[in-house]
Amino acid sequence: MSTGSEPLAGFAVGVTAARRHEELATLLERRGARVVLAPAIRLVPIADDAELLEATRECAAGPLDHVVATTGIGFRAWLEAADGHGLRDALVARLAGAEIVARGPKARGAIRSAGLREAWSPDSEGCAEVTRHLLGKDLAGTRVAVQLYGERQPELTGALRAAGAEVIEIPVYRWSRAEDPSPLRRLAGQAVAGTVDAITFTSAPAVAATLAVAAEDGLEEALLEAMRTHVVAACVGPVTARALTEHGVPTVQPERARLGALVRALVTDLPRRRSRRLSVRGTSLELRGHAVVLDGQLRPIAPAPMAILRALARRPGHVVSRAELCGALPSRPAGNGVPRGREARPQADEHAVEMAVARLRRGLGRPGIVETVVKRGYRLACDPRLVDRLPAGAGG
Repeated sequence: MSTGSEPLAGFAVGVTAARRHEELATLLERRGARVVLAPAIRLVPIADDAELLEATRECAAGPLDHVVATTGIGFRAWLEAADGHGLRDALVARLAGAEIVARGPKARGAIRSAGLREAWSPDSEGCAEVTRHLLGKDLAGTRVAVQLYGERQPELTGALRAAGAEVIEIPVYRWSRAEDPSPLRRLAGQAVAGTVDAITFTSAPAVAATLAVAAEDGLEEALLEAMRTHVVAACVGPVTARALTEHGVPTVQPERARLGALVRALVTDLPRRRSRRLSVRGTSLELRGHAVVLDGQLRPIAPAPMAILRALARRPGHVVSRAELCGALPSRPAGNGVPRGREARPQADEHAVEMAVARLRRGLGRPGIVETVVKRGYRLACDPRLVDRLPAGAGG
């Protein structure tokens, strides 16, 4: 039996990243999480790079006043593409004569590895701050190259053009939805059903793709509501989080847009929001996402028994009726395997509650924790006056 000493032990975390998903999954698993891999997008190199070649030739043909490098991988890919067409030296010479703005540390590293130096970089790593910096200059008649990162940046490029600049967009790569949406579809369904505790997002396109897949199954609003309530949405930064924030979804974000920092933020936030600690018959019982820690030992619990335990833990020591526990049982899957919303769930009967309670007792492996109160229901065998909980709002 494993211990619950790892901070994310007992929690299931969805990973929607395409690039570096293995690294993120490893970081989460080292902290005890069960990882659900569901790539939302894929990086699509431009097969026919005619647009990129034309933009590169345009940059090499005349002086550049400003250059915006948005990502390290994109900046390197641009120079590699230029090298393949015999344009690298001419391009680097133009870049050397321009004010180079690096959106973040990775872009700075790519710039310096090319023998160049950035003139400025924002603290926030956000395009809004880059836009404000450039608009603080007289841009009339200037030439500005903007290396894109997977999608157009109309807020940035439009503002620069409105200020009088000639903007050259560098389409190094683009994002596309994952070829097989099945893992992402399952993840959305699991989030709605409550069997996933958190979902990580490392790009805005991944958020958009996740919501789009959920919408195709009629689950977009249910998924958003799940992330507003019992599923933690962990985003690598404000740009990634924007679409969720606009839908009223609270997000967890690290101070720096790094995978390690994202995991550390989740380690801090997820147990606070999805744990509950009780003392039952002198036994320390901690509820986590899909498991309990009983006197230091981690015990996985199936969804239906866990739903019963959470319902009992909301009113520790008090009797909860079978009828109330019927309403707490998770949704039954629809015909396509995707859980329906709670409002569409067929009413569970009391036999289902009895079966779930029996499974819960077996899973806990300790008699007397869940008591039967004849003709009334069930209760956790603890004195409600002595309940030891995590901060208010934890669990649920």
